[in-house]
Amino acid sequence: MHSITSLKRNSQLILLGLILLLVVAGSSVVSNRVAAGGDEWRPIDPSDLALRAPLVEPDADAEAIFWDVRIDDGGENDLVMSHYIRIKVFTQLGCEKNSKIDIPYLSGTKIKEVAARTVRADGSIAEVAKEDVAERVIVKVGDVKLRVKTFAFPRLEPGVIIEYKWKEVISSASANHMRLQFQRDIPIQSITYHLKPSANFSGATFDMRPFNMAKPEFEKEKNGFFVATVKNMPAFHAEHLMPPEDSVRSWAMINYNRILTSLLGYNALGSEVYYGYQPFLKVDDDIKRKAAEIVAGATTPEEKLERIFTFCRTGIKNTSDSTSGFTAEDLEKMKENKKPADTLKRGVGPAIDIDLLFAALANAVGFDAHVTLLPDRSKTFFDRRVVIPGALRPSNIAVKVGEQWKFFDPGYHYVIPGMLRWQEEGVEALITAPTPIWAKTPLSPPEKSVERRTANLRLDENGTIEGDVTVEYTGHLAVERKAFNDDDSPNRREETLKEAVKRRLSTAELSNIVIENVTDPAKPFVYKYHIRVTDYAQRTGKRLFLQPAFFEKGISPLFVAGTRRYPIYFHYPWSEKDTVTIALPKGYALDSPDAPAPIAAGVVSQYNVRMQASTDGEIMIYHRDFFFGGNDSIFIPVESYSEVKRLFDMINKSDNHTITLKQKASTN
Repeated sequence: MHSITSLKRNSQLILLGLILLLVVAGSSVVSNRVAAGGDEWRPIDPSDLALRAPLVEPDADAEAIFWDVRIDDGGENDLVMSHYIRIKVFTQLGCEKNSKIDIPYLSGTKIKEVAARTVRADGSIAEVAKEDVAERVIVKVGDVKLRVKTFAFPRLEPGVIIEYKWKEVISSASANHMRLQFQRDIPIQSITYHLKPSANFSGATFDMRPFNMAKPEFEKEKNGFFVATVKNMPAFHAEHLMPPEDSVRSWAMINYNRILTSLLGYNALGSEVYYGYQPFLKVDDDIKRKAAEIVAGATTPEEKLERIFTFCRTGIKNTSDSTSGFTAEDLEKMKENKKPADTLKRGVGPAIDIDLLFAALANAVGFDAHVTLLPDRSKTFFDRRVVIPGALRPSNIAVKVGEQWKFFDPGYHYVIPGMLRWQEEGVEALITAPTPIWAKTPLSPPEKSVERRTANLRLDENGTIEGDVTVEYTGHLAVERKAFNDDDSPNRREETLKEAVKRRLSTAELSNIVIENVTDPAKPFVYKYHIRVTDYAQRTGKRLFLQPAFFEKGISPLFVAGTRRYPIYFHYPWSEKDTVTIALPKGYALDSPDAPAPIAAGVVSQYNVRMQASTDGEIMIYHRDFFFGGNDSIFIPVESYSEVKRLFDMINKSDNHTITLKQKASTN
């Protein structure tokens, strides 16, 4: 279940699957799986050719007249999906968005019978020739490839109808648990799914389970197919800081239901995983001896667990870590660890083996440790009442400490003890056991994820500011930056930093860059650099106008829209702590500086600025403290949008607060 080979293969499929989703999501017309009915083009209604404005969304640049999917799961091995879409284009932007079509697919899938054409308003037709349908490999990971069939529509102009169709043949696949997308990136007048269920599920019923939409009912049609149609589906419009798409986009899942599965749900999975993992948690003499050695002298349960955690993190080479240095050939040659003692003896293993070793060592010194199944809240908001295959996966180890369950993930390289990946904090966890136990993982408070920034700067009389900067990240902020930078070369990391700073300070020049602890599992991620920014302060006559919030200069308001469709979803609570010291230009003094007033939102958020000057008046010191997400407040309902927008607008205004420096009168 956790062999290196199978994990490697699964990771390749997951990576390519994510890329496939990104390719699909980036296209306004190919957005998961679409459909066809028959080998011939359907007649076009003259009213569709004459249509001058969209019917579903008034401002749409293009609109699908229909989008059909025919899913034939009645064969013995292959799943056949026939796709057909017809789109009316209204604007030049609609032409640009829909001019080129990419149909992505993975290994094990064949794309057949691609056909496309443009129908002009006068009824003339331009077909896409077969030789104009190209195929290419986008990316290859191991022996798994992501390919696309691609073509361009001829003679595109506002008012045309474009349509295309193809067949997708997926080897050894089933429609059971298939996702059906109803809301796409283009409005649709009519979207239809035809399904012929598999004969292999005799005695079972099938159902369509809807998410974020009313349930479309299947009706029986000829040749063993069932059909469901939804009318006037608006396009999906993404918003900044919205919940994961699966929690807001309209989609459905096909289920071949069995009574036992419906009754037991996730609890059956928890029991099955518990018994399946028992051989990999074996506590033998080697494990007992090592555990006793590790915790020798430790006096509290917390100290013992932290020592075991540190040993598993630092004493075992993690083949799942991209910075481990292992090649694909190295991984192929490695033996599978069949028990924790193997991982201990060899000193190497994938993340799951490191987690299992942690559990075995904890059990060896008297703890009660279990493999735990967790959802990923970056993908969807988990509801244990709704069984979705793959929604839970073995992610970390739960340990009973007193009356509480504590969660550990030494196999994930950058997470420190007491924290999990943000995607797995604040979620319902299924602790595997003969009778599984539900518990909730804690959400790390704002003080665990801190962006601490210091700057020692000097301002000249022309408005140029220059000096040394240090930025330190801890908690989830550090994990994100380490994961983003660890695969890059030192030069690429420096370029990434420069690009980020120049996006808000266009005249910034960075030098003497030092980036620390990029791959260290415990230490903060740190940037150090020298910076020079021309025209930072504005000079008018004998005055300089200065924004002391150096790290916030050039930052736009977080929310700009007047209204919002979806809730606000911050990934985790966080804090910001700034100290900016600015040596003033010779001959200038602060002209009655005032600090912005504190801003408070109860226990959810606090913002406070303090400003002071040195006794000689030549140095100004600016302190800024801010946090958000207290009391686990990271999900904000739409009804509270105006209040949250007002809060962040006030903070942005305070960050842009300007003070005046006045040129002193000459003493000559």
